[in-house]
Amino acid sequence: MKKSTFLAAGAATIAISTVLAAPASAQIQPSEQNVNENEATPPAQPLDTIVVTGTRLTNPNLEQSSPVSVVTSEEINLRQATVADEFLREVPGITPSIGAQVNNGNGGSTFVDLRGIGPNRNLVLLNGTRVVPANLNGLTNIDIIPVALLSRVDVLTGGASATYGADAISGVVNFITKDDFEGVDLSATQQLTEEGDGSTQRIDLTLGANFEDGRGNAVLSIGYTDRETIFQGDRAFSVENISSISGNAGGSSTAVPTVITVPGTTGGTLQVSPDGNSLVPFDRPFNFNPFNVFQLPLEQYRMYGSARYEVLDSVEFFTEAMFVQSTNSTIIAPSGTFRNVLTTPLSNPFLNAGIRNQICGLDTDGDTAGVQRLFSQAQCDAAATATDPNDPDFLTVDLDYGRRFVEFGTRNNEYETQLFQYKGGFRGNLLANMDYEIFGAYGESEIDSRQSGNGTLSRLQQSVFSTNRNTCLDASNGCVPINLFGPLGSLTPAVQDFLDVGNSAKTETSLTQVQGFVAGDFGFAVPSAITPVSVVAGVEYRKYTAGTTSDLLTQTPGEVLGNGAAQPDSFGKYDVREVFGELAIPVLENTFLQEATILLGGRISDYSSTGTEYTWKAGGTATILPGLQIRGNYQKVTRAPNIGELFDPQVTGLDNFDTDPCVGAAPAGNAALRAVCLAQGAPASSIGSIIVDPAGQVNVTTGGNPNLDAEDANTWTVGAIFQPDFFRGLSMTVDYYNIDLTNAITNPTVDNVFANCFGDNFRTSPTGDPADPACQAIRRNPATGNLFGNVGTTRGIPLVLTNQGRIQTDGIDVVINYQRQLGFADLGLNFAGNWTNSNTFDAAQDDDTNIIFECAGFFGSNCGSIIPEFSFTQRTTLGFGGADLSLLWRYIDGVELEESNFNPQGQAPFLDEFESISSEHYFDLTARFDVFENFQFTVAAINLFDNKPPVVGSNIGSTSFNSGNTFPSTYDPLGRRFSVTGRITF
Repeated sequence: MKKSTFLAAGAATIAISTVLAAPASAQIQPSEQNVNENEATPPAQPLDTIVVTGTRLTNPNLEQSSPVSVVTSEEINLRQATVADEFLREVPGITPSIGAQVNNGNGGSTFVDLRGIGPNRNLVLLNGTRVVPANLNGLTNIDIIPVALLSRVDVLTGGASATYGADAISGVVNFITKDDFEGVDLSATQQLTEEGDGSTQRIDLTLGANFEDGRGNAVLSIGYTDRETIFQGDRAFSVENISSISGNAGGSSTAVPTVITVPGTTGGTLQVSPDGNSLVPFDRPFNFNPFNVFQLPLEQYRMYGSARYEVLDSVEFFTEAMFVQSTNSTIIAPSGTFRNVLTTPLSNPFLNAGIRNQICGLDTDGDTAGVQRLFSQAQCDAAATATDPNDPDFLTVDLDYGRRFVEFGTRNNEYETQLFQYKGGFRGNLLANMDYEIFGAYGESEIDSRQSGNGTLSRLQQSVFSTNRNTCLDASNGCVPINLFGPLGSLTPAVQDFLDVGNSAKTETSLTQVQGFVAGDFGFAVPSAITPVSVVAGVEYRKYTAGTTSDLLTQTPGEVLGNGAAQPDSFGKYDVREVFGELAIPVLENTFLQEATILLGGRISDYSSTGTEYTWKAGGTATILPGLQIRGNYQKVTRAPNIGELFDPQVTGLDNFDTDPCVGAAPAGNAALRAVCLAQGAPASSIGSIIVDPAGQVNVTTGGNPNLDAEDANTWTVGAIFQPDFFRGLSMTVDYYNIDLTNAITNPTVDNVFANCFGDNFRTSPTGDPADPACQAIRRNPATGNLFGNVGTTRGIPLVLTNQGRIQTDGIDVVINYQRQLGFADLGLNFAGNWTNSNTFDAAQDDDTNIIFECAGFFGSNCGSIIPEFSFTQRTTLGFGGADLSLLWRYIDGVELEESNFNPQGQAPFLDEFESISSEHYFDLTARFDVFENFQFTVAAINLFDNKPPVVGSNIGSTSFNSGNTFPSTYDPLGRRFSVTGRITF
């Protein structure tokens, strides 16, 4: 029977296969171990010293004090993964972050978030080295990782700041490539959904050779990926934008035909009637869902090479280089005038008499006893024919327009990434028991973004200010008049050519690294042990630079229509000099304990931005019985703010929300509340007619803070490894983790800001003081009093970064692996589960009355991406000689709408059916065949039973993670899909 194929597949965990046995050999894939044909599992083999993720200590008997899980190359092949995010985001304990399913808020990169405390608090490494970040926040784009060349992926979820630096508060994802590959490996993958869309192709060619009798090796891998778009309109559950409040089809008040409000009046929100002759109450919101996407398109070319050569017996030169060029796009619904106030002549050639007369006669003071007109009927009639601004009868009116430019097509933002990184160094034996390594690395990333389909505010105003169908009053720039009062089709290609001039921006980052360390043992052991004391000591230098540049349109708030936040130029840099060390002290061996080892580590970091910071760890392992080991680790960490957190300019964009205390009649009948709304910039005429955006969005102002200090964290883990001799083939790990982050660099939530002004019960009985700075910090639309509109004039909710946050999370990870031979096949059972006891966020840790948000098991606007209380993956593999059949079961626990004293149970404005999500089960079936000696064929059915995602409407959750009425980063929106891979090796 062919054992290697089965063992490799069977030992691959669901998404992980954990470090279990006492020797570090447990990290080696079973297919690479010596297999005893008479036993169900291979015996432990003594190995040479290796370095394992989480420590640089080189000790053949060292066991991990922190839990390290391993995604093997076999598991990646079974998953048919085309990019790293596809298998990482399904590992229990990893919270889905920005990825291919995030449309609004995606900047062209994909990130990983360990433990759900933010992707800026974990590190991504390639062969133990940091990768040049993609943005100002220091985050690594995992789409650039060469998946085809991966040997394994170590996921260290116990904190690793003392070893790798303070950014590793929640852990490390270390992508490890093959460094001894020899031969040729050509593979091609094709994926397609059952709906016939979303085609994804990946082709990789890897060449490798050993030379000089094993003294050297060189590997080159080149690849190409092409992933096509899947639109939300192509799935039945997301064709209509559904209101979480009413359950009815909803959408945006930027619609077709145009929605109009006349600032300074109490006329309310009106819409051009179907016949185009009058204004009627707004009743036809725009359904933007069909234009948005569930899968972003991606085209990527990549190249990775590495080489090593033993120059002398004690000197090995090593190098690696990577280059990636990729293009992906966000595609969102058509642009428009998103409630911009435009000065409009009453003689506008597209303004018919019925609508003009209504505008002239709209109520301006709310006095039901009599209507005060904007203009007399005589003035209105005379102005209708006054086409010259110098004519005394010429009149204008400021109108708040909401008109979707459907004729222009979608808003597209194309991101082109070019990234390279080079690393080179030397390693070898310094003394008999001491090794050294020194290397330098440099990388650059450039992301160019080009937008189309938007239009500009200044040109729109120029186009509206016309009295002739063919010529604008200001005819410069080739101005073409626009018809904002007509039906769909009223906007001509000439209007689009004039308005949509395009805009662009660029993000550039660089990372310089120099590191050197020695590692080995002192050649002596403590009296009660045999294994020598091990030590690592080293120094490290890193320099980060990052900046954004953009054209004038992109930098001007509100100028690019439908663009959300402006992007002013920004630049920052800092460097850090560090000294670090680790110590492993075996204190007991072969006594009443089989072994007991103390692990210590520390790092002193001198940041040019915040000064000197200290990080240290203390941990250990103890084998108390044969096959039973306990382990633990405690770390004290300080994390300095990154470039984006320090230097990002404050900009106004969009986020989801559901409640505004100033909406409707409430402030009209409450003098105190009315005063607060006025203090926030609402005009007096808007009181009684302020509305919540039908699209469920609010303007928010975010940005960096140059006065930020470092944040502090205490992390600890304790666990056990069980591998009993009496139960051959079974291995299990159980680990408890706890992370407590204080002085956290965070944004307050929208609910926090409302509560600070209007009181904790702002949804049911709002209060407030108009002189309170917390109230005055909220800035409303000066024309309508709404919290949405032109971002240049409506800053909305202030969510600027501070050090006031506190984040806490704790839980338990469990991994169980079992292998045995059956009479007819070989069986591999693998289970990996995570139980998150708590994941809390406190936006103001020093305020005893402040609410603490619990996000484990809950979803909503304050919690971001969903963190289920319990999730697991379980893989069952049967090996039949040259064929394997493998079933992957993924489970996500049910979640409920977040609760707080802001949002007591039963008082949320949402329908009951949208306030909970049931548990979800997904199954993936993979079959792999050795067709010929050098040809392997793999076929997979992903989401085998075609489970549809839960529908909760469009108003619940943050904009980045609630899209298409669901949470597509957590739940599969694509449906059943099929994948086929052919692989030739020789």
